[in-house]
Amino acid sequence: MAGSYPECAPAAVGEKRQQFGSRFLNDPARVFHHNAWDNVEWSEEQAAAAERKVRENSTQRVCQEKQVDYEVNAHKYWNEFYKIHENRFFKDRHWLFTEFPELAPSPDQNDFNDWLSENKRSEVPEGRSKEDGPGLKIEEQHTCSSDSLGRKTQVPPVEDVTRKLNRLEICADEFPGSSATYRILEVGCGVGNTVFPILQTNNDPGLFVYCCDFSTTAVELVQTNSAYDPCRCFAFVHDLCDEDTSYPVPGESLDIIILIFVLSAVVPDKMQKAINRLSRLLKPGGMMLLRDYGRYDMAQLRFKKGQCLSENFYVRGDGTRVYFFTQEEMDTLFTTAGLEKVQNLVDRRLQVNRGKQLTMYRVWIQCKYRKPPLSGAG
Repeated sequence: MAGSYPECAPAAVGEKRQQFGSRFLNDPARVFHHNAWDNVEWSEEQAAAAERKVRENSTQRVCQEKQVDYEVNAHKYWNEFYKIHENRFFKDRHWLFTEFPELAPSPDQNDFNDWLSENKRSEVPEGRSKEDGPGLKIEEQHTCSSDSLGRKTQVPPVEDVTRKLNRLEICADEFPGSSATYRILEVGCGVGNTVFPILQTNNDPGLFVYCCDFSTTAVELVQTNSAYDPCRCFAFVHDLCDEDTSYPVPGESLDIIILIFVLSAVVPDKMQKAINRLSRLLKPGGMMLLRDYGRYDMAQLRFKKGQCLSENFYVRGDGTRVYFFTQEEMDTLFTTAGLEKVQNLVDRRLQVNRGKQLTMYRVWIQCKYRKPPLSGAG
């Protein structure tokens, strides 16, 4: 495929990863001493070369007939992707709790520290931030149906859940996870590489995690994963661009919404309405967390002529699509939706394949935007 996916990169090995921005390449001769370098400054020549490459690979656009096909049949291309790769393609995102502490359990939960130690060898070094998120409230445990042997009831087929959601009228006190005190939604969950680390490390009894994906195949893989717990999680199929389909939660009910490398797969003209809808689901003071592709990322520069759909929007060889953002574009999307900026950063990272002596310049955008608290609230 012409484009590359973020979790394919070689993972750093060794000590527990520090927050990004802590490892700098001061001596170019040492470039192959580590798997990745933070905050890599681009020379004027390198930036100019990247601009030229993008102009070059954008001169020939995909024909309109094919563009319509990629939009109308987007779910088919993603289903095919997950049927081929299943859960073997992406690695669990162990960097999540460093970059987004809002997802982490309270510091005194020993299981969290144990999990970090066990997974330190497979962490992917990405991102930078030190903002503290809202504390996780611990109240009553929400219930889950089970049989007489204590086994969890069978998860209904994805198609049944989706049909019910399409007809669902959400009530304020009757919805999946309604008794939870801290609710997280991941949009574009794939096979669960964000959801499962959260469920495995955060033992807060008041936590409930929702996750959805465009692909029925991806959601089925989540639901059949041994770590899937319907007592604490609800996975469902959803197109975030479909304004006629409801989310399974009422407005202003979510504490956190996560978008990890998902908004870039949406047609640019539909991004704003998608973010507007998600914004309405956040509680006052709730946070939207995002990480996605930045302008002139290695993946953008690798595209060939004839794969460009529109400015900075491309189709991969497998029919899936990707957009490359600037900080300003992200800020416009979120502030137009009524959210306040907490963080909007560019992560310019140099990843290294020491075996093949290759260098790869990655550019990612990491954002946190908050729904304004109610007047007079802390």
